[in-house]
Amino acid sequence: MNSSKPAILITGVSGNLGQRLVPMLSDYQVVGVDVTPPTQCTVSQFVSLDLGNEESTRELLLLLREIQPISVVHLAFVIDPQRSGVLDVDRMWRINVGGTARVIEAITEANRTAGSIVRQFIFPSSVSAYGSDLPAAVEEDAPLSAHTLPYALHKKESDLVVQQRAPALRGCGVFILRPHIFAGASVENYLMGAFRGTPNGKGRYAARMRASSKRLPCMLPYGRQYLDHKIQFVHVDDMARLIAWILTRDPEAQRLTILNVAGRGESLTFGQCIEMAKAKLIRVPGRWGMRRVLELLWSLKLSAIPPDATPYMTGQYIMNTERLKRFLGDDYEMVIKKTNAEAFADSFASSPTQLSTAAAI
Repeated sequence: MNSSKPAILITGVSGNLGQRLVPMLSDYQVVGVDVTPPTQCTVSQFVSLDLGNEESTRELLLLLREIQPISVVHLAFVIDPQRSGVLDVDRMWRINVGGTARVIEAITEANRTAGSIVRQFIFPSSVSAYGSDLPAAVEEDAPLSAHTLPYALHKKESDLVVQQRAPALRGCGVFILRPHIFAGASVENYLMGAFRGTPNGKGRYAARMRASSKRLPCMLPYGRQYLDHKIQFVHVDDMARLIAWILTRDPEAQRLTILNVAGRGESLTFGQCIEMAKAKLIRVPGRWGMRRVLELLWSLKLSAIPPDATPYMTGQYIMNTERLKRFLGDDYEMVIKKTNAEAFADSFASSPTQLSTAAAI
């Protein structure tokens, strides 16, 4: 590439996080990779590539050799089957886990044959990789016990893939970031949709409900404990700022850094979230009852929340972020600007922007 600016390659650039990140990287040439081009930002070069296909490894390797990026940020990840149109779980796995392995394979080969081209690799994992019922705030060395939900299982598997293959990346520093639930006006995910009451299914009745601004009620099993369960959030712009901050640092060759990421301050309870969202709450008999209702809403195409998400919508899973605070040092509040409460509140500041969900949330 003909520029004095160093190049950075971002997979999944057309997703929400990618399009929030790109404007923060004006000092770099940003090469974006995705199935479709971004609509909310401009990149120096865009390459259409489906990482779910085996041949994408070679295509990505040739691209790395051509553009010589100093860093790769791997955001490509299918989260929401209905909104992304990837309904087949095996296809999701090929994109999510297989795609992550292909990106690492391409970097490994590029660095092996042409020296340390890529000196930094950043992969956002997820709090969901830890599981849905945690007895206390987990640290980064806690076991990954994701279950049930394909997205969570794929984040766990991809996280382990990156950990296992990091030593082979030859002179490349590796970051695994484990963010809690993304929040912000532009964010759409399962939990934000539940608190907003978004009828986000693909059915005609769901479309009519959205057109008339009707909300679905928020749902929890009976029992005070479900209202008292704690949850954290991280504003998508804070996550983008963290990645941009890491990209400006001198790479640390052959070092694997794992960081839990959440908003500043105290966590929220589900009860507080429901109150802040001004949502109508209905109670159902146990988790099994909640799953049955989710199955009904899913079959009627009223909701895009898969029934397998039930444990993650009723459990408590919070993280210890002391390592992140030490890592950022004096810049902590400059990077993680919003508290958990502020990040969640911003999700209701305006109508959420509909962005591609091919990238991580």
